[in-house]
Amino acid sequence: MESLKPTRGPLFEPLQLPCGVTLHNRIAKSAMSDSLGDGTGHPTAAQMRLYQRWAEGGLAISIIGEVQLTSRYAENPGNLVLNEASDLERFRTLARHGSQNDTRLWLQLGHAGALAYAPTSNPRGPSAFDLPGLRCAQMPSQELRQLSCQFATTAQLAEKAGFGGVQIHAAHGFLLSQFLSPLFNKRTDGYGGAIANRMRLLLEAIEAIRAAVGPTFPIAVKLNSSDELQGGLDEEDALKVVAALDQSSIDLIDISGGTYFPGAKSASDRSGRGPYFLEFAKRARAMTTKPLMLTGGFKTREQAEDAVASGAVDIVGLARALVLEPFLPNLWKENQKPEPTFPRFSNAPEGGITAWYTMRLAEIGADKDTPVFGDLEQAIQDYAARDQSRTKVWSAHFAGR
Repeated sequence: MESLKPTRGPLFEPLQLPCGVTLHNRIAKSAMSDSLGDGTGHPTAAQMRLYQRWAEGGLAISIIGEVQLTSRYAENPGNLVLNEASDLERFRTLARHGSQNDTRLWLQLGHAGALAYAPTSNPRGPSAFDLPGLRCAQMPSQELRQLSCQFATTAQLAEKAGFGGVQIHAAHGFLLSQFLSPLFNKRTDGYGGAIANRMRLLLEAIEAIRAAVGPTFPIAVKLNSSDELQGGLDEEDALKVVAALDQSSIDLIDISGGTYFPGAKSASDRSGRGPYFLEFAKRARAMTTKPLMLTGGFKTREQAEDAVASGAVDIVGLARALVLEPFLPNLWKENQKPEPTFPRFSNAPEGGITAWYTMRLAEIGADKDTPVFGDLEQAIQDYAARDQSRTKVWSAHFAGR
C-alpha cells in the first residue's frame, strides 16, 4: 500500500508577524494553566518535558499559560512567577526545552485580580465585590500605576531568558479582562465607564512592554469576543478594543471568550461542534490588519483548515486537542490523523473536566500518557491534593513578600 504523502495546505504556510518574526506554520498551542510549577513560581522538569514534547510535535507557537508578574495575585499555586526575584537560569532552561524544532515559546503574562487564588492572595479587582464565590477589594490607583511597569519587567525578563514572545492575558475574567468588563468594572475614575476608559490599562501595558522589549519581539493579546455573561463585555465593545489594538504595536490578537466568573460555564466545556468564536473573528477581521488567532472549539483538521483558508483568521489555537495528541501538527502534516478522539464525561462537576485535562498534562510531562483515558473522579482528587500541597509551599516561600 502506498504511504500517504506529507501535505502543505493552508495550515502549513509560513506567516510573518508585523515585528518581522516568521512562524513556520499556522498552528499554535493556546495558553493553558498547566499548574506544573514547583510552588515557588519556578518551572519543574515535568513542565520542561511537556513543552519539549509539544515543540517536537511541530507547533509554530506554544504559549505557557498564566505566568504571573507577582506572587500576590496568582490564579493557581502551580503558576510560574517571573520577576526580578526569580531564578532566571531555570527559566532559560525551560525556554531551551520548549523552543526546539523552530517552535516559538511564548509566555502568557497573567494577573488574576479579583479571581486570584484566595488561599495565597488577597484578591483585588477594578471594583470591590462581596458575592458568593467572589470577594475582593478595589485595586487602588497607586497599584494600578505600577502594573504597566510590572508587565514590562516580566516581558523584558522573558526576552532575556530566551523566550520567543509574550501574550498579554486580557480574557477569561482575569484582571485586564475585568477592567474591560462593565460587570466587573464599576470605577468612576479614568479606568472606568466608557470602553475607551476600560481598555486604558491594557493599552498602557502594551505601550510599556513595547518600550521595554524593542520593535522585533512579538507581543500578542488574548481578548474575549464577549464575556458571555449578562452585563459583561459584549461583542460591540470587544470590536472597539480590536480597533484600538489595530493602532497599537502588537503583533497578534488571539480571540477567545467566556469568563471564570463564579457560576459561569467555561467556554472550553461547551458541547457544541466547531470553533466557538469564528463569527466574531470574521467581524474582527474587518476592523484590523493585525494577524488574528482563534482559540476554542477546534476538534478536526478540516475545521482548522477551513478557518485559515477562509481568511477569517491567520492562526488556529489548539489546547485540549494537543493534550490528547501532543504530536498532532506533525500528524496532520503527514496525513496520519485528521482528528483526535475526545473523551466524553457525563455529570462532570464544575471545574472537573479542566482538572482531568490538567492532570493529563502532568502525565505527558512525565512521559506516562497513554491512549486510555483516566478516571475523572480520580483526576479531580489528584488535582485538589496537588493544589493543597503546593499552596503550603507557595505560602512558605512567598511569606512576607
